Amino acid sequence: MAVYIYEQLFQFTERVFKSIGCSDVDALKATEVLLSADLRGIDSHGVARLSGYIRLWQAKRINAVPNMRIIHETPSTAVIDGDAGLGLVVAPFAMQVAIDKAKAVGTGWVSVQNSNHFGIAGYHAMMALKEEMIGIAMTNASALVAPTFSTEKMLGTNPIAVAIPAGEQPPFVADFATTTAANGKLEILQRKNEDTPVGWVQDQDGNTSTDANILKKKGALLPLGSDREHGSHKGYALGSIVDIFSAVLSGASYGPWAPPFPAYIPMPENMPGKGLGHFFGALRIDAFRPASDFKQHMDQWINRFRNATPAAGYEKVLIPGDPEREMELIRMQLGIPLVDAVVNDLQETGAIFNIHL
Repeated sequence: MAVYIYEQLFQFTERVFKSIGCSDVDALKATEVLLSADLRGIDSHGVARLSGYIRLWQAKRINAVPNMRIIHETPSTAVIDGDAGLGLVVAPFAMQVAIDKAKAVGTGWVSVQNSNHFGIAGYHAMMALKEEMIGIAMTNASALVAPTFSTEKMLGTNPIAVAIPAGEQPPFVADFATTTAANGKLEILQRKNEDTPVGWVQDQDGNTSTDANILKKKGALLPLGSDREHGSHKGYALGSIVDIFSAVLSGASYGPWAPPFPAYIPMPENMPGKGLGHFFGALRIDAFRPASDFKQHMDQWINRFRNATPAAGYEKVLIPGDPEREMELIRMQLGIPLVDAVVNDLQETGAIFNIHL
């Protein structure tokens, strides 16, 4: 385990993105989005993913200089073609369109086609907070998840993020996969040579497994809830909603046809759309009620939940966003820890462009 200061990782990552041809602006944005995951303790979606993006670029599946454009719109909605760009760049562009539309007419809704993996959903939803808006972000992803009662992988981890501003209290920020665990957490366990908890994955026959490498053996991730008795049909439904909003609505590829993140996996045949899809929403608070009133009541909501009586063995009740916010403060001060496997991966990636970590 090694610890790196944020600025060091930022400079390294930015140079790598520039080396594949990204503009200065796009390289800066992609790095900011990627490193936001490490800062917030979501290690599965931070610099550990950098080599994956570079391999996609090498496979000519990522366009480092995309011509992102609106291909259909109304005053409050838009569809954007990401031109196979880095999702780390396409997503903030699309979210800004949603925010601009909300400024004009109260709410903005944007679906995206022809994109790639966009990092943590929370970053994009949180963009709306600066404008005193509620932000929503979601994306479909590689088909690694078996629907309830299925052995076939049909859905991605398909995250949902919602960011809601408050007054004196920090914002409410929910950012979660619609699976019991994100694929990146399996990758972390693989690097540590550890098993998964029960309920994360199943084998190719639909039996419970704790093998962190099960996806390489035709197994699957499980929807949020793990099995029918524990509510997996709800996680299945949530993942399906994300897939439909992000891909069916935008014209991206959906379900089992979603482009896989690993560059070595062949693209699905007969893909019905273009690339991965995303969906974003921005809601201006004062389109519903005076913003000051709303924020006052959000503060009251947050304070009441924080002061709920904790269960035995727990010190306090948290609100969504608390752990990530606390982690960001710690890591900005003390640095970002990286396991040896990730450090080696970064060094190998940097060596391609003669960049040293």
